Amino acid sequence: MAIKFQYNKTSLNNLGKQLKMRQKALPTLQNKESALRLEVRKAKAESEKLEKDLEEALHKYDYLAALWNEFEKGLISITDVDLVTVKVAGVKTPALKGINYDIKPFNAFTKPAWFADGVQILKDLTRLGIESEVYKEKNRILEYQRKKTTQKVNLYEKVQIPGYKEAIRKIKRYMEDEENLSKASSKIVKSRHQAEEDMEENA
Repeated sequence: MAIKFQYNKTSLNNLGKQLKMRQKALPTLQNKESALRLEVRKAKAESEKLEKDLEEALHKYDYLAALWNEFEKGLISITDVDLVTVKVAGVKTPALKGINYDIKPFNAFTKPAWFADGVQILKDLTRLGIESEVYKEKNRILEYQRKKTTQKVNLYEKVQIPGYKEAIRKIKRYMEDEENLSKASSKIVKSRHQAEEDMEENA
């Protein structure tokens, strides 16, 4: 990215301000990037743990497979998933607050004894599945923000800060050259004038 500038004091001051602003913002961005990197790892690990827990729970209830045929379809259903927004390293992410179920009334005396357990098992399984999906989404959002922050850090660190420094150096060198030329030309004018005066005096 080429830094646009002019060889004058105004441009030099503007570039100086832009450079300072980026140099000040860079450590904050670097901290945010490392915090996001850590949170991405945590969200990914939690999502994978929940997936594993779900697999293990499903495996644990394999022995009930034949009994599920007796389970009344539609006895339990999810009516709503309650999500809240939680800020993680300055980024808004979803978190599971609760799951609302609709459980149809059933007669505990006429239905098999394990029906109440079955309802609880389904609650536990759905919670694991939904929570795992929420963490996947959290991980996706954090990873996207981490990439954006990394790009900004790289832009500041590798492109803009060196670019502004180089532009400032060029302007300063140009202004020094201009000053030296001005001094040199004024010396020449002075010495010519002196020479002319000397000639006039000698004439």
